[in-house]
Amino acid sequence: MSALPVIEEESRPFWDAAREGRFLVVRCVACGAVHHYPRPFCPSCWSEDVEWVEASGRATLYTYSTVFVNDLPPFNERVPYVAAVVELAEGPRVMTNIVDCAPEDLAIGIPLEVTYRVLTDEVTAPVFRPARVRPDTPEHANDTKEQ
Repeated sequence: MSALPVIEEESRPFWDAAREGRFLVVRCVACGAVHHYPRPFCPSCWSEDVEWVEASGRATLYTYSTVFVNDLPPFNERVPYVAAVVELAEGPRVMTNIVDCAPEDLAIGIPLEVTYRVLTDEVTAPVFRPARVRPDTPEHANDTKEQ
């Protein structure tokens, strides 16, 4: 049993982009719906006219569970870890891990951002961490620095 994802031709663009630090989703040209996991058709309208687009990398925590025991490599070396479902800003929900945060500091609905875990030279997995405040973003444009 391999701990690595199986990369099929349909999902290869996703994994290639992840190695480059980009998170891709699939958008239907016919109806505009965005979906993830990668499929060659739209699960909303069944059109095969779909295209890869880069996602923002922003998400919110939908649900999570802290895993304290897992005997299977490589997960046994990572315990405790947080298995989660996040809702991308673009709409789809994605299964992932939450990193760079103590499990007790998590709460449903917190803002997250994508980051990447290099698994091998060929495979890099997107994971999520609590979003860092970016003063250059529009929602923080009126913030002032304390002096």
